[in-house]
Amino acid sequence: MSSRIKVNLFAFITVLLWGSGFPFTRLIGDQISSYSLCAIRCILAAVILVIIGRACHIRKPFHRKDLLWFFLSGMLGFSVYFIFFNLGLETLTSATASIVTAACPVLTAIAVFRLYGEKINLTGWICIACAFAGVAVLLLWNGVLSINIGILWMFLCAAVFAGYNVLNRKFSEMGYTAMEAVTYSAVFGGLQMLFMLPHVVSDMVSADFAGNMAAIYLGVMPSAVAYYFWSRAITLAERTSEVTNYLFINPLIAAIIGFLILREVPDIGTFIGGAIIIASVIIFTMKGNGER
Repeated sequence: MSSRIKVNLFAFITVLLWGSGFPFTRLIGDQISSYSLCAIRCILAAVILVIIGRACHIRKPFHRKDLLWFFLSGMLGFSVYFIFFNLGLETLTSATASIVTAACPVLTAIAVFRLYGEKINLTGWICIACAFAGVAVLLLWNGVLSINIGILWMFLCAAVFAGYNVLNRKFSEMGYTAMEAVTYSAVFGGLQMLFMLPHVVSDMVSADFAGNMAAIYLGVMPSAVAYYFWSRAITLAERTSEVTNYLFINPLIAAIIGFLILREVPDIGTFIGGAIIIASVIIFTMKGNGER
């Protein structure tokens, strides 16, 4: 199997698993709290990625000061990210939530523009403005007095994951492989949530079988296996965009699985705001970087 086929296969598996994370989180409902579910996802992901990492012979952190960066990465990519993710899905459909998080590539581009001086041309800035306008449409569709707080949580979710992406670039410059970066980030994310173990046990005892299985699925597949395939795809790809472009189909996957499992039907505001956001992000990725 060629490297190009592997890149596309690994990237598609990743977005398929990430897309399923939205409806499966909704499926759990209030059986397991957002914070307990975050702990389950972080701890299971850490355990599985450590096992995979040892099989891949990852190296130890190079310096003690690097542990602080991995601690921060564990927050942005795992513990805080999953908390915002779960809180957002308390009030949003799978489709709406996934569309808001699709703004992550744009937020990442703004971050690297500020930190690394990567250029954004006029088309790129227009796309960024349009993407934010799309989020505003979702936020205000039902009126200023009925703002869905879940959209704000999901926007924060996209923002912290953009920070995680920027840190991954830093780890690459420091000499770490993608597998090393994701494994140590997951470990620290899991450690940050260990204090929730008593609540996890209590919630899982009171939840039904389907709720527990959904929580375990979220901890194993979208939280560990997907991150592993994502790191493999980025490592093999000639250009990062070959992999990140797959994020554009994440809302479609989330909407389809959400409809099949939960019979969720997006409202008109989701279609309009979502179309603006997705179109803006696609055009930005194709034409928003560099000077033209």
